[in-house]
Formats: sequence, structure tokens, C-alpha cells
Amino acid sequence: METIQTMGNSILDGLNNLISAGNTYIGSYLLIVLLLIAGFYFSFRTGFVQFRMMKEMIRLLGDGVGKSNKNEDKISSFQAFCISTASRVGTGNIAGVALAIAVGGPGAVFWMWIIALIGGASSFIESTLAQIYKVKDENGAYRGGPAYYIEKGLNKRWLGLIFSVLITITFGFVFNAVQANTISEAFQTAFGMDKLVMGLLLAAVSALIIFGGVHRIAKVSEVIVPILAVAYVLVAIVVIILNIKEIPHVFNLIISNAFDFSSFASGAFGVMFIQGVKRGLFSNEAGMGSAPNAAATAEVTHPVKQGLIQTLGVFTDTILICSCTAFVILLSGSYTDSSLTGIQLTQHALTSQIGAFGNYFIAFCILLFAFSSIIGNYYYGESNIEFMSTKKTYLIAYRIIVVAMIIFGSLTKVAIVWDLADLFMSFMAIVNLIAIILLGHFAIKALKDYTDQKKQGIKEPIFKASNIKGLTNVDEWQD
Repeated sequence: METIQTMGNSILDGLNNLISAGNTYIGSYLLIVLLLIAGFYFSFRTGFVQFRMMKEMIRLLGDGVGKSNKNEDKISSFQAFCISTASRVGTGNIAGVALAIAVGGPGAVFWMWIIALIGGASSFIESTLAQIYKVKDENGAYRGGPAYYIEKGLNKRWLGLIFSVLITITFGFVFNAVQANTISEAFQTAFGMDKLVMGLLLAAVSALIIFGGVHRIAKVSEVIVPILAVAYVLVAIVVIILNIKEIPHVFNLIISNAFDFSSFASGAFGVMFIQGVKRGLFSNEAGMGSAPNAAATAEVTHPVKQGLIQTLGVFTDTILICSCTAFVILLSGSYTDSSLTGIQLTQHALTSQIGAFGNYFIAFCILLFAFSSIIGNYYYGESNIEFMSTKKTYLIAYRIIVVAMIIFGSLTKVAIVWDLADLFMSFMAIVNLIAIILLGHFAIKALKDYTDQKKQGIKEPIFKASNIKGLTNVDEWQD
């Protein structure tokens, strides 16, 4: 019996080491290099669309807010933005940024900003492609994403199926369990709440929303996301105002540490750079293939509109919300305490600035951040389940497993499961990057079509697939 147990432990240790090595070389090196290459490539090919069309992004988002409830059967551009932002904005915006600073130092924040600015172009390309190749389901709602443009644009359904399996397991199941685990631990720490009770409550509310379909998800997201973002930013602004004289020092700290090449020999510079890059990439998900699933749902007159709005989502996540966490931590000075990391560092930092309320506020933010991620992540899986099969039994089974994983995640945390999800996400992102590099020229041509129409004085450009040479196998956008 002991021999069998020893063999089992040995196999498990070997599997752990294999997954860990895969995450190190594929997730930390290969994926980061590919994401950087794609970000720079698309930035140049689009004429740095993420900067030069910022005014248009804000205009489009504002128009979407005004139209969000006019048509109950359609998802507005603003609602699609909220679904993707719900998934992007998660516990990583609080705990992940704190971890990056604790491990890499203040300079990690600078590289986090740079990566978000570069990655905005990749986000534009993938979301525009999702709109170009979107399809209608039996209820008249749109769906799409990497699996769809891989099948229609590259004529490789088998690769689209692989992507669908990877994103469904990673986001629909495991990442939702991670978010539930974070909520249950935060509420147990702050209020002494039993994890099982928290898990059952989360599962019940999540089931109520996800069994209502994409329209209910959109309705909930467009309420939670703005409230969540505004509340968190306002508290951060209060902290900044209380320490307004220290702001120049914080900026100097971030920039000087970011370019501290004297630490290169010791490896500290590399650690800082990697932490900043990973935080930026994995937080805003630009180029990862997740947000396009939400981008495809929007009812717009031109695919570029949703591409621009989703680019704004990258900036909202990293430049705005992640920066709020970073400033609170750096202004407090708590990052110098090596005993604090992750969520504990953020809680300690905020509490030191605004008192005990800070601890409860972070717990509240964790609840909304993580819950918004749960419903956003769920939808990514739903869209891909429908790509694999339109049978309702599969969708119902998927929803039941998601609810079960929420309860499971609330009660326990199995490291190997989370590590495996990270590895799956890396493979998923690599598949998507290959697809958007091969198909990106269609999104670039669509951008030219959009800007040409704007130059002609057309306020709301209308897209026709026939205007793009070589674009075939498109369901929507016909003349």
C-alpha cells in the first residue's frame, strides 16, 4: 500500500514539475514574446490606432450607453464592452498588481502601462475580426470569437474546436473556481463567513444569471461594471488627494526603478520587467482570444466600431483600474514589507490610508470584481459550447458544471488545477495569435474602409463585405 502511495505521489510530483516547466517556458517566455511581437506589428500596421482614434473610441462608447436599452433583442456596443470588461476586471486588478509590485518592485508598474498601450492594437484586430465573422444563433443573437474566425477565415474547424475546448475549460470552469475561491477567502477573513455558505450563495446568484442567457448577462454586466469601476477609482482618488504632494515622488519611483539597469546583472531587472509585462498582458487579455467572444455579440453598423470600443477596454482595465491599485500601494509604502503580498498587501495599504473601512471596502470590491469575472468568463464558454454543438443539452450540462465549479472553488484550492489552467490559457492564446496574424489584414482593410467613410463626412460608417477584397465566407455584412 505504501509503495502504491509513493508511486502516486511520485507521479503527481512529476506532473506538477512538467506543468510548472510548461508555464515557465510557454507562458512566461514564448507567449510573452509572441504577444509583444503581435502588439508591435499591429501597432505599426494600423498606424497606432489605439492612440490616434482615442476620441472616436470615447464617442462610440458614449453612443452605446444611450442605446443600451432601446432594443431588448440586441446587445449594444456598450453592453458587449461591459461583458468583456467584466471578465478582464477581476481579482488580478487588486491582488495581481500587488504581487507584481511585491516581487518586481515599483518599476513593474511602468512596464505594465507600456504593454497595455502596445497590446491595444492586438485587441483592436481580434475584436474587429470577431465582428466580421460573427454569426446569428436561432434566437437572432450574435455570437463569434476566435473559434468562429478560425473556422470561417482559415477554413480550419478542427483548430477552432481545439480553441473552444481550451477556453471553455480555462475560463468557464477553472478560472471561475479561482474567482469563487478568492471571494470566499476574502469574506472569511473580513467577516468570518463560512466558505460553504459563501459558495452556495455565489452559485445560486450565478445560476440565476447564467441560465437567463446572454441578454441577462449583458444587463447585469452593464450595471455592475460601471458601478464597480467608479467606486474603486473614487476611493483611489481620495487616497491620491490625501497624498497629493507625494505624487511626483511616486512617478519618479516608478520610472527610476523601471530603468534601473544597474540591477541587470543580479537578475532583479529581469524579474521586474517580466512581472510588469505579465501583469499587463494577463490582466487586459489583449491578444489572448477571450474578449472577442464578447465583442462579436454587439449590434453595430461597422466591425471597426466594436474593435475600437474593446481597445478602450484594455486601457480601462490596466491604465485606469490597475493603476489605482498601484498608486494606493506605492503611496502607503506597504510594498517594502516583505511579509505582505497579493490581496493582503492591497488591504494593508488601503487600511493604512483610510482606516478600517479599507479592509471591508477591499472585500466588497473583491466580491464585485470576482463576481463580474464569473459571469463574463461563463459567457466565453457558452459561446464556444455553441460553436461545438447547438444541442441545448450540452449548454445545460455546461451551466451545471460551471455552478458546481463555483461551489468547488469556494471550498478548496488545488494548485495543480490552477497551474494547468494557466498552461491551457497559454496554448489558447498562441492559437489565437497565429489566427489574427494570418487574418489581421482583413481587420486593417476594414479600418481603412471606416476611416475613408469618415473622411467623406459619413458620421456612422456602414460595412459591406464586398468592399474588402478577398473577404469570403462571411455570414453577415452582405450587400
